[in-house]
Amino acid sequence: MAKISRKISGVEYVKRISDNLLNVKEKSLFPLYEDLRSADCIVCGGSGRSLHSLNVAMSQIAMMKEPKVVITREDVGFPGRGMYDAASKLEKRFKKVVLLINSGSGESDDPNYLAEKLEKYLEATGSEKFSMGLITSNLDSSIAKIVRRHGHVVKVEGRGKQQLPSDAYSEKGIMGDLFELGSLFLLQMMTEAISEGSSVERVLELIAEEAPILREITENAVKSKATNVSLDFLERRSGVFLGGRGTAEEVAKMTAVRLFHIKSFLGDDVYIARGVNTPHPRAGDLEILISYSGETKPVVGWGSMFRSLGGTVLSIIGRRGASLETNSDLQIILEEKVEPGKPRRFYMRAAYVLSCLPILLTQRLSLKGLKLPEYLLNWYHNVIE
Repeated sequence: MAKISRKISGVEYVKRISDNLLNVKEKSLFPLYEDLRSADCIVCGGSGRSLHSLNVAMSQIAMMKEPKVVITREDVGFPGRGMYDAASKLEKRFKKVVLLINSGSGESDDPNYLAEKLEKYLEATGSEKFSMGLITSNLDSSIAKIVRRHGHVVKVEGRGKQQLPSDAYSEKGIMGDLFELGSLFLLQMMTEAISEGSSVERVLELIAEEAPILREITENAVKSKATNVSLDFLERRSGVFLGGRGTAEEVAKMTAVRLFHIKSFLGDDVYIARGVNTPHPRAGDLEILISYSGETKPVVGWGSMFRSLGGTVLSIIGRRGASLETNSDLQIILEEKVEPGKPRRFYMRAAYVLSCLPILLTQRLSLKGLKLPEYLLNWYHNVIE
């Protein structure tokens, strides 16, 4: 029984992620880092949680004192029907553009299509204003082969295709957790080093400084009353709603994807707050809200409305005493003091804290006889996404 308790409260995957990143060599990171430093526009490419991870980190580049323009194919203002069309317009507006792709497998259709179309444009025009970058676990992938011809590839270790019993998720995460959370960590630290005007060596220094903090924050969250009460709701029949604005919404989507893979087997649904298919909550449902300031009016309003309808609200907040804290039933406070114009770690830390919920939920269900082998989760992931 003691062994089971250790696994349920364990977040060994967080240490494994930092160990993986500290094995990245400065030499392999340097070319991509320098491209990002010199770029004035970054186009983000990815799919699912990998794209959300990329967006979380790159959103902080857009908030620096000397910001870079950051866009994705999904933005309303994306200047074209596709990357080929957009490239001619981006070339006129910017001195250097980097197509930055985050893909563990290196085979996802959407980012592959972006890379193919940009390569076609470069071959047709001979433009020298573009470069490509890829964070991946698969150096031999289709996307990696394209990117190497026009830029640089950095490897972040994932778990590969190994399947695990549900009681081992705390050690290696679920499905792509190692890569998706690892790439977020790496990209966040690259953003901070760029903001400081530092050389590439600073990236690994920042990773080493943050790694024990990130592990402690996640372990504390796992042991918290807020997490355990939330798991009580997740374990039984209930709808789950997640929300935030801006970067916080990207974190919410990262969490929603993984929770949906599990809750769907219980016959439940997971929604993004104010999504096109989001229904009214019912008594007994759980809402998870994310806000650094805790004062974002729409988010505070969602919490108040949700509670008035009989739901329970868990909030992840960066400041104590905020309105969202007093309008929530459960709170996890990730205090952080940040100077204006510098990147925040709050969103990355929130993603890590929330990453433990699906893992702990599978382990609780396993103890009660419902085991969810990963091949089932992976099947559902492949069919839906």
